[in-house]
Amino acid sequence: MTPAQVKAQFAASGTPVSEWADKNGFPRESVYRVLNGYTPCKRGLPHRIAVALGIKPGVKGPHQPG
Repeated sequence: MTPAQVKAQFAASGTPVSEWADKNGFPRESVYRVLNGYTPCKRGLPHRIAVALGIKPGVKGPHQPG
């Protein structure tokens, strides 16, 4: 899914991005930065946010168990 599609889903459902961020334990500013393309989502928190939003697939890396 693209960031634009995710934003459209938020708009269609009437769910504020800030509410989603709070419920999922992410800083609001970081979620907005990912959705607006200001932060590359290659690793760390931005990557986890992108996976949670459905923008990136959740792929297990070499340092993740299981």
